Amino acid sequence: MHVAIALYPRFTALDAVGPYTVFAFVPGWTVTFVAASAGPVTDDAGNLTLQATEAYGDRPAPDIVVVPGGPGTAEALADRALVDWIATAGRHARWTTSVCSGSFLLGAAGLLEGRRATSHWGWLDQLAAFGAIPVSERVVRDGDVVTAAGVSAGIDMALSLLGQAAGDRTAQAVQLAIEYDPQPPYRCGSPKNAPDGLPETALSLIR
Repeated sequence: MHVAIALYPRFTALDAVGPYTVFAFVPGWTVTFVAASAGPVTDDAGNLTLQATEAYGDRPAPDIVVVPGGPGTAEALADRALVDWIATAGRHARWTTSVCSGSFLLGAAGLLEGRRATSHWGWLDQLAAFGAIPVSERVVRDGDVVTAAGVSAGIDMALSLLGQAAGDRTAQAVQLAIEYDPQPPYRCGSPKNAPDGLPETALSLIR
């Protein structure tokens, strides 16, 4: 199974690295970072750089496509090479997936028309502009398109797909290997549980 994770300037690191870590643990699976050209791509904080080993055109038909989100998504929507690659690869992939605002790139590629989809809570309603049906869930599957909510939800998405592709036992083993057992110190990971004013503060950190 070959997983291709797209990179573009100002992506959010965990959007890409979370699914990468899950899939890379599986024996016999290959995970490749792809970008406009092979080379370094820097995240939204400007401090972390991932190395793309292939250009989009070098990996036209991966088994799984992962598109991260981040503040750079707005500019990436105008990147025809990226959007066209998502559209083309999506026709061949078993699953085309996104994390956070990466779902907007799936929408730009024409993959969300009439489909249920999710994104970061701060921009979820805007998915309707791409013909999608916005759904406030952590992971949303509609046929061969799978979208995850904000940032950390990419880990849940990857484990879910791993369970279907390789069996529950394998997915459970990976979850245990990475000790993914969330016990956050605060109950405010959703705007539904956040104190008054906190959503506005949170959004100011990522715009």
